[in-house]
Amino acid sequence: MAETDGDDGDAPEGGGSDHRVHVGGDATGTFIAGNHNVVIDAHGSTVNVLPPQRRPAPVRRGRVALLPRRQPEPVGREADLARLRHALLAHGLVQVWGPPGVGKSTLLRHAAHHLEPGPDGVLFLDAAHREPGDLAQEVFEACYDAPGYAPTGPELRRLMAGIRVTVYVDGGDDGDLTPEGLRLLADAAPDATFVFACRERSLPGESGHLELRGLDPASGLRLLERELEQPLPEGERAAADELCTLSLGLPLFLLRAAGLAAPNASGGVTLPRPAAVTGLLPLLLDRLDAASVRTLRLFATLNGAGLDPVHVGALCGVQGAASVCGRLARLGLLAATERGYRSAADVVPEILRRSPETYPADRLCDHFARWAELPATTPAQVADHGRALELAAALAERQGRPDLAVRLARAVSPYLAQSLRFGVWGRLLDQGHDAARRAGDTAATAYFTHEKAIRCLLIGRRVVAAALLAEAVVLWRQLGDDAGVQAALDAQQYTPPPSAQPDPGAATWTDPGTTAPPPQPDPSTATWTDPGTTAPPPQPDPTTATWTDPGTTAPPPQPDPTTATWSAPDPATASAVNPGPPPGADAWAAPPFPADPATPAAAAAHSSAAASAGGAAAGGGTAAAAGAGAGLVATVIGAIAAIVIGVGLYQQASDDGSSGDPASSASGELAGVWQDGMGNVFQIAEAGDGAYRFNVQGTCGDSSVVEITGGSGSYRGTMPVWDDTTCGTTLGEADMTISLAADGASADVLTTERSDGSWECFSCGSDTWTRLS
Repeated sequence: MAETDGDDGDAPEGGGSDHRVHVGGDATGTFIAGNHNVVIDAHGSTVNVLPPQRRPAPVRRGRVALLPRRQPEPVGREADLARLRHALLAHGLVQVWGPPGVGKSTLLRHAAHHLEPGPDGVLFLDAAHREPGDLAQEVFEACYDAPGYAPTGPELRRLMAGIRVTVYVDGGDDGDLTPEGLRLLADAAPDATFVFACRERSLPGESGHLELRGLDPASGLRLLERELEQPLPEGERAAADELCTLSLGLPLFLLRAAGLAAPNASGGVTLPRPAAVTGLLPLLLDRLDAASVRTLRLFATLNGAGLDPVHVGALCGVQGAASVCGRLARLGLLAATERGYRSAADVVPEILRRSPETYPADRLCDHFARWAELPATTPAQVADHGRALELAAALAERQGRPDLAVRLARAVSPYLAQSLRFGVWGRLLDQGHDAARRAGDTAATAYFTHEKAIRCLLIGRRVVAAALLAEAVVLWRQLGDDAGVQAALDAQQYTPPPSAQPDPGAATWTDPGTTAPPPQPDPSTATWTDPGTTAPPPQPDPTTATWTDPGTTAPPPQPDPTTATWSAPDPATASAVNPGPPPGADAWAAPPFPADPATPAAAAAHSSAAASAGGAAAGGGTAAAAGAGAGLVATVIGAIAAIVIGVGLYQQASDDGSSGDPASSASGELAGVWQDGMGNVFQIAEAGDGAYRFNVQGTCGDSSVVEITGGSGSYRGTMPVWDDTTCGTTLGEADMTISLAADGASADVLTTERSDGSWECFSCGSDTWTRLS
């Protein structure tokens, strides 16, 4: 079980907490993500690339029927159901939208059961607080039998091509699924029909749409009578009509009104007066028993998170928790989901107003950590409660207990990884990593850094993975954890090659830790040492294109920026060697790499660190002589050198006649730093009059130089197309056309495959690039 030891008090002033996390139980497991075989362990994951013959062959299931649990039939929605049926026949993507409480979820569940399914079946997904990638994996698992396998994006599209299912997606009222997220999910299953339910219409012109409005008075009366299980007395019909009008016919308010109906002396019921419409919620809460109030307090603390009633019973001490939750749902205070219940949105503020103190974080974190490690708990169940886990960890940090957040995230991480829901896994890893640093827990920081790197590798962010692995190596070494060091080193071999290489004749420098100027580079070698400090390599002065080192009073020599591979000193030995590639390597043959969404600075650091990591891993004989560990630890500091080279070059370009503004620096030419629509950042270098080049990479690290020619804002080139399931295999080529905008700040890019019909390029199509520098 997950346990903490040490003092439960606050961390000592000026130092870290004494809390440490130890995870026991059976947290091991194996799964395959794309080309990578991953072995999950409670103390860190290992990864390797599988040969094609050992990768899974997903088996197509028969007819798909992943239906929601049945609920009472919607009242007064016959016309809306007919409109939805018509929209499904006319469009591959339909949005159902309307205000909270109007009955979108009820209509979608009913439609999934009663409308004609797609030729290959029907699925229902609860998308509240879930990412498109996790939802796409759920669609894949419904259509294929492939336990423990998560295909890459292109492989997923290939597998889902031709599968004609109807997918109902209930996005709730939180707006988590953005228009881009909706498109990503729809693109993952190109031949499926999707129906999205959300609060607002977000894809105008791109989809069919159905606005859901409140019930008419007659339908509202029918709903009230159904909930009351008896006809309304004649004397209450006028009040019912006015309730429908004042509530705008929203079924949620009518359910609450029925819950407040009181029996009268004649054996009938008396509805709440129309003047009380705005106060229905407080009136309902005033009538609840203690068990229901405790239940709602828990749901309010975990605002919007779905919970299985088993957790309600354990945390609130409520007997018959499922019955209590069901009764609250009938009153419109909870909403039923496929995995339990969650709070209605407007209930949370009223509960917190009445009881501002949230549920204790220590009880939440301890409960969920222990529950995740029970033998009967499956990884899928842990992932289903991902939102509750996130909120519990966040609550612990708000209450000044980052150690609790570390404990929870550390306990559930292996199971989230095994669930193949990489979105929620990533969010918990980020929370755990931040909390571990605040708690001063170096062991947990190393673990979360390592696992974040493995996750980035699996989702294709290989350059970011390289930077994180380099950091993990340093942390594991500081802890004396040889197994952790080796796991990170082994994973680093699957990160990209360097994005920039040093001139072997001009990339050696030494800083003896004095104020004297450092020696000039040794032209016969391509190494540098710094025995006096573990500080990063020097930063460039963009105005003079020389180098400055904040740790000395004299600048070290300037490296040749046309080719640059850097290795940095091992903090343990203060020296490292990395020979780099042979002379003549393309200076900016840089693989496109995903940008970190946090900040531009973070993106640069991650990218360059990974480039150096790749260089250390592929360095060759001299690097091997220096030791794999030294070479990889060097990447943490070597990354800074790579950043400096890039920044220096960009600023020199601006000094050579441009203002540095993307539009003015373009000057009608293509050379510069660009970001594509998927967030990949790459450098296009000029290669002669009207010619340009940049590097592209496949999933397995295959790389190729792309030549672009043209002028006057129009350019053409040829791209290689790799087989995503077979590393190193090139299927063919695709034509690329680039049309530069008039201001040079963006470009429209069209990639068209050259296929003989035996393969299809799933990543081809149109895109927009944005100039960064």
